[in-house]
Amino acid sequence: MAIGTIWFSTVNYEANSSFPSRIAAQIQRRSEMSQNRHRPRYHFLPPANWMNDPNGLIQWRGRYHMFYQHNPFAAVWGNMSWGHAVSDDLVHWHDLPIALRPDSEGVDTDGCFSGIAVNNNGVATIVYTGVVEPAQLACIATSTDDDLIHWEKHPNNPVIKSTPPDLDLVAYRDHSVWREDGMWYQVVGAGIKGVGGAALLYRSHDLVDWEYLHPLCVGDVNQRDPVWTGTMWECPLFLDLGEKHALLISAWDHATFYTVCMVGTYANKRFTPELTYKIDLGDNFFYAPQAMRDDQGRWLMWGWLQEGRSQEAQVADGWSGVMSLPRVVTLRPDGRLGLAPAPELKTLRQAPKQFHSRSIAPGQRNLLDGLQGDCIELIAEIEVGDAEQGGLRLRCSPDGSEETLLYYDRNAGQLVLDTSKSSSDPSTERTNRSGPYRPAAGEPIRIQLFIDRSCIEAYVDGWCCLTGRIYPAHEESLGIDLFAQGGTATLRHLTAWPLNDIGRP
Repeated sequence: MAIGTIWFSTVNYEANSSFPSRIAAQIQRRSEMSQNRHRPRYHFLPPANWMNDPNGLIQWRGRYHMFYQHNPFAAVWGNMSWGHAVSDDLVHWHDLPIALRPDSEGVDTDGCFSGIAVNNNGVATIVYTGVVEPAQLACIATSTDDDLIHWEKHPNNPVIKSTPPDLDLVAYRDHSVWREDGMWYQVVGAGIKGVGGAALLYRSHDLVDWEYLHPLCVGDVNQRDPVWTGTMWECPLFLDLGEKHALLISAWDHATFYTVCMVGTYANKRFTPELTYKIDLGDNFFYAPQAMRDDQGRWLMWGWLQEGRSQEAQVADGWSGVMSLPRVVTLRPDGRLGLAPAPELKTLRQAPKQFHSRSIAPGQRNLLDGLQGDCIELIAEIEVGDAEQGGLRLRCSPDGSEETLLYYDRNAGQLVLDTSKSSSDPSTERTNRSGPYRPAAGEPIRIQLFIDRSCIEAYVDGWCCLTGRIYPAHEESLGIDLFAQGGTATLRHLTAWPLNDIGRP
C-alpha cells in the first residue's frame, strides 16, 4: 500500500448518504473523460478519481476480478477503499460497486489498505490491511455471491492483533497469502529499524487464527549493490515458479519507490535470494505489483502506473493512476523472470503496417514514412551496429520540439527512456529512466512497445521492462520514428498495429 503523497482527502462514509449516487455518477463520466488526451484508452483505470495498488486479483467462476486501492471522492490519495472490476478476457473490464470501504467505527476507520484474495474451500476471502492509525493490521472479509459484489468483514478483525513483540518495526502492512502443506501461509511487508525491509511469515489453518513464525527474508539497509531494497518492504508478493521461488517487494523509503525482484530458493520456510534486480526500470512508474494464477496455470501480474504530472493537473482532470497491462510471468533458464504482455491483448490490434531493412544514421528522420499514433503497439528488431545509441523516437511533434527516446546505450550497457523533451509543459516530470541491459552477443534488440496516450510500456527481449509516463503538450505530437547516435544502426523489421479503445460497458 503506497502512501507517499502530499494530498489527502477524507469523507465520512456512514454520514455520506449520497455515496451510491456519487459512484453511479462517476461511472457515467467515463465517456466525458475519454476526451482527455492524456487518459489511456486500452489500459484499465477507474471511471474517475484516484487509483493506486492492484489488490485481490483472482479468477472466480471463470471471470477475472481486479480490485484496487481507490479514493471514490477525489483524484488524490485518501479514503482508501477497494474498487472493483471484472473481465471475461483480460482486456475489456466492467465496473462493479466498491467492494470494501472504511467503517465509521472499528478496525479500518482510516482505510482499507492493500491485500490479496484467495479461494478458501469455495469461499472467496480477502486478506487486507485495516487501518486505525497508527495501527495497520491484517483483517479479512468474505463473499458468498458469484459476482463477488457483497463482502462481509469478519467480526474477529483484526485477525492479527499486533506486530511481533520482539521486532522494532518502522512499518507493517500488505499481504501475500498461499496454500502449502494443508495450511495457509502469509507474508506481511515490514521494515526492521536499523536493519532493513522484511517479509514476515505467518501460518494459519483457517485464515482467522494466525501464528507468527519468523521473517521469510530480511534486507540490508546498508547494502546498495546490486540494488538498494529500502527501509521497508511494501506489497510483498511470493511466487512459486516450480524450480525456484520469487519474492517481489516494493522498496519504500519516503522518496524511494520501485519494485525489486529476488529469485532464489525456498526451504525450511525461509527464502534465500540468489538474483536481485529491479523488475521494471521505470521505478515508481511500475509499482506495488500483484499476481494471480489463472485457470490456465499462468501467473498474471499487474502493477500501478503512477502519474508523472503535477497534483494540480490530476485534480483538474479528475483522475489519477493507471493499471499496467497484464504481464505473463515465467521463469527463464538464466534465472530471471520472463515478462510478456498477455496474448489476449492481440485482440485489440487493427490492420498492421510493416517496415523492413532501414539504415538509421544520426539525425535522420521520417524513416517510417510518417508513422503516427498515441494508441499503438510496435514490435521491432534493431541492430545497433557501430552506433553508440540505437532505438526509437516516440510521440514526436512535427517541429521536433517534443519527442521521447527509447534506446539501447551500447557503451553504458543500459536501456534508456529519455523524456527530457517529452513535453513542453514544465509541470510534467522529464527525468530519464534507465537500467542495466545488454542484448545477447550478436543479437538485435527486440522491442515490444505499447503506447497508450500518456503510458509507455516497453518489453525488451522478453525480460527487461521499462515503463514510463509522458504528457506531450502539443496535440500533433504523434510521430514515431527511428533513432541512432554516434554511428549507424539498422532496423531489421518493425510492425505497428493501431489498437482499439477497450471501451467501458
